[in-house]
Amino acid sequence: MFDRLRELFAAPERKSSRTGRLIALDGGGRARWTPRDYASLSREGYGRNAIVHRAVRLIAEGVGSVSYVLYDGAAELNEHPLIDLIAQPNPRQDGATFLESVAAYLLLAGNAYIEAVGVSGETNVRELYALRPDRMKVVPGPDGWPAAYEYTVSGKSVRFDQEAAQPPVLQLSLFNPLDDYYGLSPLEAAAVAVDTHNAAAKWNKALLDNAARPCGALVYDGAEGAVMSDTQFERLKKELADQYQGAGNSERPLLLEGGLDWKQLSLTPKDMDFMEAKHAAAREIALAFGVPPMLLAIPGDNTYSNYQEANRVFWRGTVLPLANRIGAALTQWLSPSFGSGLALAVDTDRIEALSPDRAALWERVSKASFITVNEKRAATGYGAVPGGDVFQAASQQG
Repeated sequence: MFDRLRELFAAPERKSSRTGRLIALDGGGRARWTPRDYASLSREGYGRNAIVHRAVRLIAEGVGSVSYVLYDGAAELNEHPLIDLIAQPNPRQDGATFLESVAAYLLLAGNAYIEAVGVSGETNVRELYALRPDRMKVVPGPDGWPAAYEYTVSGKSVRFDQEAAQPPVLQLSLFNPLDDYYGLSPLEAAAVAVDTHNAAAKWNKALLDNAARPCGALVYDGAEGAVMSDTQFERLKKELADQYQGAGNSERPLLLEGGLDWKQLSLTPKDMDFMEAKHAAAREIALAFGVPPMLLAIPGDNTYSNYQEANRVFWRGTVLPLANRIGAALTQWLSPSFGSGLALAVDTDRIEALSPDRAALWERVSKASFITVNEKRAATGYGAVPGGDVFQAASQQG
């Protein structure tokens, strides 16, 4: 009876993201801001550069499309609350969208932050949210490790102390040799190549606006070396700008007054090298993100024999390492809520791009007559079956 009364008068469960309300909290420690302009890099790179945009989308969508397998030691778990949490991290996002956001933030900022949300008074995590890295700052502790994180929007801040049994924030960062708290993004490493590529695109656009050819020169040959007056010079400039500039005025006849002569100019082959510089910058951007140029339709430097091979290299060398790193960080961070010894690993059998590697492995294993069925299953990532070690026992008796 008393238990029933306690349930009736108990405070309701509260489960909501603290960043949603943005309550300003007081706390000691001095915050340290990210030493980069995330907004400018994202705007010039992801927002205005097709190579960066496509490279980030390819990697992030690849990470979001993977399926994770949960292991408890060597045993594979088919049902577990952590699997359900990864599949549905919060009411507004599914697992693929959530992982895609985390991977994109990591590529653009070099840092990704995940907030764990649970019911007040409990340590179990119910929801996960990906937070914008430019709004987060690290508060270093006396031992040099982050003691807290502060999330700031419009002058209001939320402080996440990391001393709880279940730390409320996970920071994923790429290696930075010059910073102890913030990672170095591929976009920052490719910033010079991004600027070069954007400048070449603007140059090409300006060239097209000018009838896809360089302008000429007006030569004034006045009597006895006379020069144009300031009034005549300004009037001529205004007429050229109003009546002959732009693609709409292409091939329009130019009316010249006495003493004016038109000299056509042209670009030399050396001046036209900006196109090759643009392609070279695009290849540098692809190199920084780990995407084969063939997948981004960049001409030249296609060292792979076909698209399938390039796609397989992309998954093996870029997507899988990033996805496995995110899975390992999540299991370590959430171990106070779900238990230690757990490990999230990418299920490579469900990745279509790696099907040729999987088929080759199965063929090699099936032709190996000197190992048992269970050894073959273990080599291909499957568990043992009853009676699968009969061949091994017979060989030992012989």
